[in-house]
Amino acid sequence: MAADYYKTLGVNKNASADELKSAYRNLAKKYHPDLYGTASDKEKADAEQKFKDVQHAYEVLSDPQKKAAYDQYGNENGPQGFSSDGFSANFSGGFGDIFSDIFSAFSGGGTRRTADRTGDDIEVGMQLTFEEAAFGVEKEVTYSRVEKCAPCKGTGAKDGTAYKTCTKCGGSGRVVFNQRTMLGMMQNERICDMCNGTGKIIVEQCKECRGRSRVRAQRTVKVKIPAGVDNNQMLTMQNEGSSGTNNGANGNLIIVFRVQPHILFIRDGVNLKMDLPITVTEAILGANLEIPTLTKSVKVTIPEGTQDGTIIRVKGKGIKHLRKDVYGDLFVKIIIDIPKDLSSKQKRQLQGLQDVLKDGKYEKREKYEKTLKRL
Repeated sequence: MAADYYKTLGVNKNASADELKSAYRNLAKKYHPDLYGTASDKEKADAEQKFKDVQHAYEVLSDPQKKAAYDQYGNENGPQGFSSDGFSANFSGGFGDIFSDIFSAFSGGGTRRTADRTGDDIEVGMQLTFEEAAFGVEKEVTYSRVEKCAPCKGTGAKDGTAYKTCTKCGGSGRVVFNQRTMLGMMQNERICDMCNGTGKIIVEQCKECRGRSRVRAQRTVKVKIPAGVDNNQMLTMQNEGSSGTNNGANGNLIIVFRVQPHILFIRDGVNLKMDLPITVTEAILGANLEIPTLTKSVKVTIPEGTQDGTIIRVKGKGIKHLRKDVYGDLFVKIIIDIPKDLSSKQKRQLQGLQDVLKDGKYEKREKYEKTLKRL
């Protein structure tokens, strides 16, 4: 019976095609002969045999027909013991592509041209007053970013012209090479070591960037901040970050808002909260009081018998929604301010009022006394 190919790859019999491929790639890299150049003869031989076993196991299990035969008969060739299409049948498809990827890991390159790289994002903080966040504002922000060098147009060469096409790669940034493998000679690609993948050889360096093609510079941009932003919210400005490499796009500028607290109002989403102290008399008899808002003062009615902690809602006097023309509300919490340091005369007058007020309706007191009776 053939070897246990599933065990060789370290997968179970229900493994998907992707799982088989992933297991194969990891093991092929682990036992690739290029990694054992300085190993002992025994270690080299063991690694070479394991490499062959892994190759063969994947060659069988990645082919639907061979896999079916292996699962049914214990070998990939069926009951007759030989294959009708030979060992090389599966090497015309994706199996070869995997080898290309694996070998590129040891040679410093892949089959693709040098990839574009997007520039780094930049995060900056911006201080806002409470009112600026509530109503919106336009401000400037200055920050440091990496930019393409202007004098050399991002080439690294003097005046953007003092370079020539790389003779080794012909300007492609990649070179083709042959590599001996267990399957024979295979052709592959890697980054050109003469031009580092740029396709150009600088004849005379740009004095500004010293051939690096990019410089660090200060940049100032105007930022239009919408009404309703809150503390720690972020605004992203596309392509205002550091420049990319190999013609990659710029990164983004991310602005994090730091909103200062208000001396009176507390923000809760799009709503505002505030405390309103009133006198005992105002609480008992009621009152019409003028209170501030973020825009203009408004009058609120304090009903007779208002209790401490009562919340009064003032519609539309909160913060604007970020994405629609709708405003939150202002919630006013009543705080009954008990006077202190009364004079002897004031105390005598209050004591005289006890008889006047004793027959009043005290709901909380009555509830408390009923509770005591149930204890």
